[in-house]
Amino acid sequence: MPAATGSDRAAVPAPAGSADAVPYRVVDGDHVDANTLKGWQTWRAMACDRCHGPDQEGLVGPSLVQSLKVMTKDEFKAAVLDGRVEKGMPGFSAVQTVVDNIDNLYAYLKGRSDGAIKPGKLKGIE
Repeated sequence: MPAATGSDRAAVPAPAGSADAVPYRVVDGDHVDANTLKGWQTWRAMACDRCHGPDQEGLVGPSLVQSLKVMTKDEFKAAVLDGRVEKGMPGFSAVQTVVDNIDNLYAYLKGRSDGAIKPGKLKGIE
């Protein structure tokens, strides 16, 4: 389910287990739930922008905004944890921060891909 329109751009998650479940909650494009905020913090801590660009729209690596429109969550997790060495993507399965936050990282990047989360600094929902 896409994020709602209007000034309160809150995504209302579908029922748990639903194929349409939204893994993030966002208000006004830059205020997100605690787990999505951890995903953004993981993105920053791992300096993923070096390859995927500061707005996740690609640089040396592909645009994650576009990739997450077609990748499943399982495909995303495999790409990050196992890597895609043939394409220059290292695996991060030995990096505990990434392992612990893989679902949060997915939520953040999925929100960016869906257009619900604006590029730039995020804040927690108060």
